[in-house]
Amino acid sequence: MQMQKLAGNDVLLDVRDLETHFYGEESVTRALGGISFQVRSGETLGVVGESGCGKSVTALSILRLLPKLTARTVGGEIRFHGRDLLKLSPREMRQIRGNRIAMIFQEPMTSLNPVYTVGHQIAEAVQIHTKASRSDAMAKAREMLRLVRIADPERRVNNYPHEMSGGMRQRAMIAMALACSPELLIADEPTTALDVTIQAQILRLIVDLKEHTGTAVMFITHDLGVVAETCQRVIVMYAGRIAEQASVTDLFARPAHPYTQGLMRSVPDRRHGRQRRLPEIPGIVPSLREPIVGCSFAPRCPFAIGICREKTPTLRDIGPGHAAACFRAEEVMGG
Repeated sequence: MQMQKLAGNDVLLDVRDLETHFYGEESVTRALGGISFQVRSGETLGVVGESGCGKSVTALSILRLLPKLTARTVGGEIRFHGRDLLKLSPREMRQIRGNRIAMIFQEPMTSLNPVYTVGHQIAEAVQIHTKASRSDAMAKAREMLRLVRIADPERRVNNYPHEMSGGMRQRAMIAMALACSPELLIADEPTTALDVTIQAQILRLIVDLKEHTGTAVMFITHDLGVVAETCQRVIVMYAGRIAEQASVTDLFARPAHPYTQGLMRSVPDRRHGRQRRLPEIPGIVPSLREPIVGCSFAPRCPFAIGICREKTPTLRDIGPGHAAACFRAEEVMGG
């Protein structure tokens, strides 16, 4: 049984059976193997998993920013307000991208243009999508820098990216992403390149801005601690598929997939003073260049039995709003 869908009027983004492949000279990498999920209006959805599990590919597929020569979405639908983004023309997609759906990338130095001031880049985004005058767009840029708590926005609006610290550049990226009041903000590991203190400030800023603007947020991260602090619902991804999805409360109270349990055991616990040695999940992530027979996590799973190595588990309901792609989910939860 598939996980029950959210109420139709509440759904902003509806991803159905999404498949994305990367093409090499001699092989095909099946980066996404038919994932389905929804984002409600105004909520924060966490997408968590190891590097290479398909988190960022999911975001790039939604925004249709995949490299054209090497990647292609080969199946599924991405419905935003009921319209399939995969069927829109490039011009129609440009009207949505950066306007109604915006994205914050991992490393702002590679996302901001080094030859233009930060203010120019924010104002340009405003002008493209709202047809505002140059002076009004620059006023909006200063307003956005103030909103993301950059001191002295009147001066900073004329700074080039290299004249800002990493934390300030990330704030500028958030300002640019929110300048056109998007309905959905995709934040792809937005604190990866920052030190711990600045990470906490950026996370708090995103949460505060989300509450202030009502924007839905899709938060991509490898850090379950970030999910616990910022998200309402969470998707756990493994090898291009969804292993589990639930409310944050349910996921932390009753993880139903062995992979989710492994991730949770790997989270540092500093409450007891001296840091314990963290357990690791044995084995390695399978290659997505070859077809996977059975459950992709089976070679690393302590719960695996014969059926796990023969059949691919589908995401199924195991409780209200809680689903897992595991044949033994009830036993995992009870164990």
